[in-house]
Amino acid sequence: MVEITAVLAGTPAARHGIRAGDKLVAINHHAINDVLDYRYYLCEKKLTLTLVREEKEMTVNLRKGEYDDIGLEFETFLMDKKHSCRNKCIFCFIDQLPRGMRSTLYFKDDDSRLSFLQGNYITMTNLTDEDVDRIIKMKMSPINVSVHTTNPELRVQMLKNPNAAGSLAYLERFAKAGTEINCQIVLCRGINDGEELTRTMHDLAALHPAVKSVSIVPAGMTKFREEKKLYPLTPFTADEAKAVVGQVERFAESCMKAYGTRIFYVGDELYLEAGLPIPDAAYYEDFHQFEDGVGMLAATRSEFYAAMEDARDDGRQREISVATGVAAYPLMRELADAVMARYRGIRIHVYEIRNDFFGESITVAGLITGKDLLAQLTGKPLGETLYISQTMLRHEGDLFLCGMSVDGLAASLGVEICPTSPDGYDVFDAFVGNNW
Repeated sequence: MVEITAVLAGTPAARHGIRAGDKLVAINHHAINDVLDYRYYLCEKKLTLTLVREEKEMTVNLRKGEYDDIGLEFETFLMDKKHSCRNKCIFCFIDQLPRGMRSTLYFKDDDSRLSFLQGNYITMTNLTDEDVDRIIKMKMSPINVSVHTTNPELRVQMLKNPNAAGSLAYLERFAKAGTEINCQIVLCRGINDGEELTRTMHDLAALHPAVKSVSIVPAGMTKFREEKKLYPLTPFTADEAKAVVGQVERFAESCMKAYGTRIFYVGDELYLEAGLPIPDAAYYEDFHQFEDGVGMLAATRSEFYAAMEDARDDGRQREISVATGVAAYPLMRELADAVMARYRGIRIHVYEIRNDFFGESITVAGLITGKDLLAQLTGKPLGETLYISQTMLRHEGDLFLCGMSVDGLAASLGVEICPTSPDGYDVFDAFVGNNW
């Protein structure tokens, strides 16, 4: 039973007298507990809604288009509380956050509904057999699963949860049901790499085509790990990172020969740590793991040059600046130089922002804070607009991880700040001012 917080005017629900404060109990006699129940059973053309108003049960019958909404709104997106993580992963990034940040940053979700609806990764340790049955029945596909290792004992060690071993069996159940799975392996030096990584890749490849893609990304380590006395992890050396890239690429090529797809992809960060060039965009096929930092730099580069292909110098004049992380800096420098070579009247300052807040080992743009931007850009030429990656900000686009607002940073630096997406077309438009 879920309380209705608003009813949109002119919708089927409004026309049938449903009110804010009514509680939705069932649709076509199926209990409604969350957004998945609601969206799944809402697809029928004929609906019988069971509601409670002032402690009295009532029913409303209505007709609608098969996929049309009926106009109800609820307190939260999920119509329920998020399911929290029960693991104590040895590499957990949230455990490495300093005190005093926004409270929402410390919440660890492990929610299969968010995996389906928003692409979040789940470990499956929260799932019950009934949960798996519902995922299969509702055809929730794809789902994203943090596997890390298929060695049951090692998975328990890494996730610090006894359910980590048995929950691996759900992968096979999903595969048999045709549920598409994108997997993630957070690689920890000396723990799930080497032979253990080879074992995991073999086991997951055996579940293809259900296992559509697997990302291999290095564990992120902030400077607060030692202070918090967390599990001792050390980063890969350049030679070790190069060995990991080679190991995964060789296995991926064997999958290409066997299945016509690589399945396994190394995160951009490992290529950079190894000092190796990022593969071209075509290597990443359909970019299944783009949001996990796999092929993001290749996609941005490819899209940018496609956008610039027909560009001609029209005499426009502008001076702007770009601030990015250590990992993306070489690419942003290259793209800025390409624009300035084509448009003689455009000047672009590109700044590499060192992550002092979390530590220099954190190189991705998405973890740069407003405090570091302010400290490292004060007094620098910024031009008319400072462009930053929108990944630095929370979903609402207004706050950095440190709690500083975009408006506050803009006022302190005395420049307009414009967040942009990593889409190469958007980057090109930002650089040349195609929004004027």
